Order: sequence, then C-alpha cells, then structure tokens
Amino acid sequence: MNQKMKVYIWDMDETLILLKSLLTGTYAGAFNGLKDVQNGVKIGKIWENHVLQVSDTHFFYEQIESFNQPYLDFLNQYDDGTDLSGYNFIQDGFGPPLDDLNKRKLAYRHRVIAEKYRKGLHNILNQDLIKLWESLYDLTDTYTENWLSSARACLEQCAGQKRDVTSSINSDDARDAEFEHVNVLVTSGPLIPSLVKCLFFRLDNMFTSNNVYSSLDVGKLQCFTWVKERFGGANVQFCVIGDGWEECEAAQTMQWPFVQIDPLPGSLHRFPGLNSGELRHYFSIVYGDDDEGLICRSKILQ
Repeated sequence: MNQKMKVYIWDMDETLILLKSLLTGTYAGAFNGLKDVQNGVKIGKIWENHVLQVSDTHFFYEQIESFNQPYLDFLNQYDDGTDLSGYNFIQDGFGPPLDDLNKRKLAYRHRVIAEKYRKGLHNILNQDLIKLWESLYDLTDTYTENWLSSARACLEQCAGQKRDVTSSINSDDARDAEFEHVNVLVTSGPLIPSLVKCLFFRLDNMFTSNNVYSSLDVGKLQCFTWVKERFGGANVQFCVIGDGWEECEAAQTMQWPFVQIDPLPGSLHRFPGLNSGELRHYFSIVYGDDDEGLICRSKILQ
C-alpha cells in the first residue's frame, strides 16, 4: 500500500502563537495570579508594533491593506513576469479600483513579498533588530512556558522526513514536496501581517509562502476547499488544528478530524503537550476502517 501523505491545516493565533490573549491579558489571567498580566500585555504590544512596522515598511502593507487576498498566488494570472528589479512601487499609481491594471500591480507586489519571505528576516532586518527580535522571541517563549518553541517542534514532527523535491505529491509546486507531509496555515487574519508573523515566530521554514491562506474575506471552508483541491487524492489525509468555532465547523463539513486547542493550564490540547503522535491518533480514528474508529469518528465531528 502506498504511504499516506498527511496534510496538517493549522490556525495561527491562539494555536501556534499566543498574541491576542497576551494583549487582552486572558492568557496570564488563567493562571490565577501566578503570571504578571501587565508584563504579558507589554510583550504583546511590542510584537504587534513590530509586525505592523515590518508589514508596512518591507511588505507593502500600508499600500495593499484594503486589497487583502486569500493567498499570494491568487492573482498570478495577472502577473506578466516583468523584471521588477528597477520597478518603482511608490509611483506606479497603484490604488482603487482593483481593476485588471491594478490587479497586475498587486500581483507584482505579491511576487516581491514571496521572494522576501523566502529569504527570511535576516535579509530584511539589521543586526540590532535581529538581536532585539531574538531576545523578544526568547522572552515570549519563557513567559508562555515554551508555547512557541513547542508548537514549532510539533510542526517539525508533523512534516516528517525530508524527501526528494522532484517527487510528486499531487501539486505542481516542488516546494511542497520538501517534506514527507505538508503543513498548511489557514488564518482568519489578513494575509500580509500573517506572513510577517510566520517570519517573526520562526514558522517560515514550516510554511512556504504558497501554503499560507487568509480566510478573512472568504471564510475557512473556502480555504479548506482550495487546500483539498491542491493536495487531495486517494493517498492524502487531512487534519485541522485550531481554537475557533469556524475551523471546527469547516472541518466537520469536510469530514476531516479537528483538534481543539485550548491555552488554559491543564487543558488536553495545548503547547507544550500536543505532539505529532497524538495528531496521528486523530488521523487513525477518522480514516481508519476499524469499528472503534468509526464510533470515535462521529464523536470527534460532533
């Protein structure tokens, strides 16, 4: 039997990273006084400022905020391949309405964003900012009891072994074949800041730019449908991991297993704690042919 390829579909905020709950104080508040709430709020605000500043300065976000797309390749048909090395993105007249001409200009920006994402933050920030970023990451990881590093370790476990990039896994993009399995990010946040969050929170090696989706305008179900169209096949299985009701309902519609993340101390699914072995168990329950699997499947999808 051919080995099954697993596609893990992740939510971002309050799943792989903690940011909103830091800003609101709900993460620290759940520890009943054991954590300094204001310290968490301060950490969250620093992250928020850095993400927005880098999004605006290096990823055109101030220009394209009103034209959020569900993924970077969404407007590829409008990109004529023009050499952009000397292109003037400030004076090209990009703006509303989003007609075919401006869709081409937006596609140009998406192409540059994808290239900058591929190269990483070390090719964007100077050494002082790199040190500040690394210190902030370590500070946040310590404050959240290794939530960030544990989530990233889980992503690495889920991806599995590296494989021949020329192998085919039902996708025309060879980058998707770098690992044995695929991690996909479907976030309810806008696309560009979400990509920048991936860079800041050290997730870019686990999510290629074409595997990051924004459901902000189209919904999680539509994004899940696109993911299935890209990767679906007889030997492909899907699992959704997130904290919200929307991804839960969309997973149920797709008849995929859903793992609910809960950051509260002592909860069943959180980081540290959740690992690839436990996620594989959900795959076996939903996709297995045994009687126990069929019984548990209905419970998970309720």
